[in-house]
Formats: sequence, C-alpha cells, structure tokens
Amino acid sequence: MLRFIFQRLLLFIPTLIVISIVAFTLIQLPPGDYITVYAAQLEASGQEVSEQLLAALRNRYGLDQPIYIQYVKWLGNIVLYGDYGQSMQWNRPVADLIWERLWWTIVLSIGTLIFTWIVAFPIGIYSATHQYSVADYVFTFIGFFGQGVPDFLLALVLMWLGYTWFGVEVGGLFSEAYREAPWSFARFVDLLRHLWIPVVVLGISGTAGLIRTMRANLLDELRKPYVVTARAKGMKEWALVWKYPVRVALNPFISGLAYVLPGLVSGATIISVVLSLPTTGPMMLRALMSQDMYLAGSFLLLLSTLTVFGTLISDILLAWVDPRIRLG
Repeated sequence: MLRFIFQRLLLFIPTLIVISIVAFTLIQLPPGDYITVYAAQLEASGQEVSEQLLAALRNRYGLDQPIYIQYVKWLGNIVLYGDYGQSMQWNRPVADLIWERLWWTIVLSIGTLIFTWIVAFPIGIYSATHQYSVADYVFTFIGFFGQGVPDFLLALVLMWLGYTWFGVEVGGLFSEAYREAPWSFARFVDLLRHLWIPVVVLGISGTAGLIRTMRANLLDELRKPYVVTARAKGMKEWALVWKYPVRVALNPFISGLAYVLPGLVSGATIISVVLSLPTTGPMMLRALMSQDMYLAGSFLLLLSTLTVFGTLISDILLAWVDPRIRLG
C-alpha cells in the first residue's frame, strides 16, 4: 500500500508539469490575445486606440515575449512565490480573485455532495433489494427524469417555485438586505433559504446516476455465491446486505470523489450563471472568453491539480474499502 502511494506521488509532479504546458499552450492557440480583445472593445465604444498604448500594455503583461518565456516566468512565480500573476481583465492578483470565490464554491459543492449521497445511497439499496416493486419503478422513472432534464431548465423551474411558493428572492445566495451584512444567525438562516435551490439543481443529475449505479452494482453482488452462502447459513438479510454487498457496491461512490475536488473550481458554470451564484465558474468562463491568460491558466492548472489529487485520494480509499484492489 505504501509503495503504491509512493509511486503515485512520484508521478504527481511530472503529470502536473505536462498538464500545465498543455493548458498554457491551449490558452495561446486562439488568434490574438487579451490586448486584442481590449482594443476591440475600446473601438466598439468609439474610443481611439493608439499603437503605443497597446505596445505598452503588451510589455507590461509580458505578452511581447515568446510563449515559452511567458510560461517559464508564470510557472516559476507560482512554484517559488505562490504568485499566479495579475489578471488583465480585473487588474487584480489572480490568487485574490480565485480564493475569494472559492469559498462559496466549496460550500455549494459540499452541500451538493451531502445531498447526493443522502438521497442516492438509501434509494439505490432499496431499489436493488426490492427489484421490480412499485417503488423500484418509481425510483427508476425519477432517475431517468433527473438524467434527462437539463440542469438549467430545472434551475429556472425551481427559481419560479421558490419565488412563488416560498417567497425566496430569485438569484444569488442572499436576500438584498443580507448581501453585504456582517455574519449573524439571521444571515445564516437567509443563506439556508437560498442554498437549497442550487444544491438540488446541482445534485439532481448526479443523484439520479448514482441511484442507477448503486442499484446495478448491488443487484450484481446479491446474486454472487458468497451472498447465497451467507444467506444459507441463516444470516439476517439486512445484516448480510450491509456487511458484504453494500460495501463492494460503494466503489462508484468512492471513485466519484476524484471529480468532486475539480468540481469545487468549475462550479457548474451554466447553473452559476443562471442562478447568479458568486462561484468560480462564471469567472473562469469570462477569463477564457477574454483571453485573460494568467487567470484562465491558473484556473486550468488548479482544476488539473485537484483532478490528479482527487484521483489519488479515491484510489487509496478504494484500496482500503475493497481488499480485492489491494490484492490486485
């Protein structure tokens, strides 16, 4: 086990270096750069743009240098000083922009994960142990519905229901009165009143998929000889199900943790835009559209790092939960 972890950690650094090169190169592929986009915006508003100004801006942000020089300086500042560069669009340090929005993204992601597990875990077990029952058909229909309905459409419907039935202001995580207010119990309650809509929207498709996966895996395990043998020995059904098949069927839940950490950064961009959520997703989208390379590159590097790190964590947990993986 320790050897496995050590080998994965050795691959961690070269993997991230290769990913950072690919991410930085992809950002540079579209024609032009942020200064080109900025100049087009000024011309569209009727302002004159001088070549001297554009040259000075390119020199300020290092855009007049070769791409490999830009990459080495960017990555070197990150590794040595933790400096992700200056956002051209926001004219602020990239690290400040990312971390101030990452908190709300973490809150939403953890809430969505808890909602997904609480709902999918018992429903998947019940559907498998009561196969072809009325409840199983109902849950199957709900699962297909959850996977088939677009998230943004569900967001619009829940926004309408929340405003019509519960009187919750549409959009954002706080009411207008609490948006800039200091933290208090009333502000926390107001957050909970708004939080349920994005949590349900973000979690419904994942919940539907995990229900189907849990049901299929558990049905496969319930038919295996070790379950039949344990049942023949007189072991109680609920104890048998929870002790053996459920433990093996948990593998998809644990392997899904690899995608939770990068989900903290991506933050379901379309849903965040529809619901006006202060998460990192919309900011990353704007950075990519405006070719703000330091902000966009930092987002992609952070996504890649969390994906690799999340995969390592999920592999270790899988080896701990399932002895067959350790033997393999």
